[in-house]
Amino acid sequence: MDQPKAKRSIMPLADLATPMAVRVAATLGLAEHAGTEGATADQLASRSGTSAAALRRLLDHLVAVEVFELTAEDGRYRPTELGAQLRKDAPEGAKPLLDITCAGGRAELAFVELLDVMTDGAPAYPRRYGRDFWTDLDAEPKLRTTFDAQMNWRFREQAPLIARNFDWSRFPDIVDVGGGDGPLLIEILRAHPGVRGRILDLPPAAAAAGGRLKAAGLDDRASAVAGSFFDPLPAGADAYLLSDILHDWDDEHARRILAGCRRAAAPDAAIVLIEPVRGHGADTAIDLFMLMCFGSKERTVEELTELATGCGLAFRGAAPVTTGRWALEFTVAAES
Repeated sequence: MDQPKAKRSIMPLADLATPMAVRVAATLGLAEHAGTEGATADQLASRSGTSAAALRRLLDHLVAVEVFELTAEDGRYRPTELGAQLRKDAPEGAKPLLDITCAGGRAELAFVELLDVMTDGAPAYPRRYGRDFWTDLDAEPKLRTTFDAQMNWRFREQAPLIARNFDWSRFPDIVDVGGGDGPLLIEILRAHPGVRGRILDLPPAAAAAGGRLKAAGLDDRASAVAGSFFDPLPAGADAYLLSDILHDWDDEHARRILAGCRRAAAPDAAIVLIEPVRGHGADTAIDLFMLMCFGSKERTVEELTELATGCGLAFRGAAPVTTGRWALEFTVAAES
């Protein structure tokens, strides 16, 4: 006889103690402070500048959820294989997303304002921090640096695939609009020797991009331009690339960005969007984050196409370029 299925509890899905404990551990650098040898609660408190009594309780919970382990004989706490992912040099790249002094971790804490987002639809980030995400990055150099590092980690596997899985060789001159410090354009240049390019971003990112291009030996084929994609763009390029840009903005701002590309583009130029697509790599959790943080959303291919065609662009085609990104190509629509 079949046994009745155990009733599932909602409480594990609503737990806040564990995710906050993990984020605080990342922020305090407990995995680094413990090292491979481990450390006592007193030693970790001294190294992290925290209360030993309070920290011991945090560590005990991290042991309970198997992020740390405790050796009873010497009272030393050590990160488990799971906890080792909290280290700055861990290949999983999780720390910038969890450390609440970094751009990603700081942004996620704004989820505590989600009820108000549901009430009025306005993003939570400015409500919590007094200014929007991008203004915060401009005001705090560490946030800008950690955001660029987060983008580089996100694209470390994606960028080479995007460079290979789309025919960028058709475009001798590419402007990477909002290209950060250059992770994608650099891979495109490496994969397509006949291509030249420019990275346009705000001054801190543009300065970093210039340094990366030089370090990669590509500064003879590409340059960095300081500017905003809400201002006039460099004109006359063969392609304008927008990678992971539009999903950060609501429809009104997305149209302004697309219209700026259209104005700069020659009649036969292309505007190429590289975007996570709703239902194809962009899940409901990241969609909710985009609403909470930016007041934006992850869009379907149809929604992206509608945005672009509404700005005077003609659709050429769309195809996946990685498991998490699609390429949508447009050109300037002929005037009727």
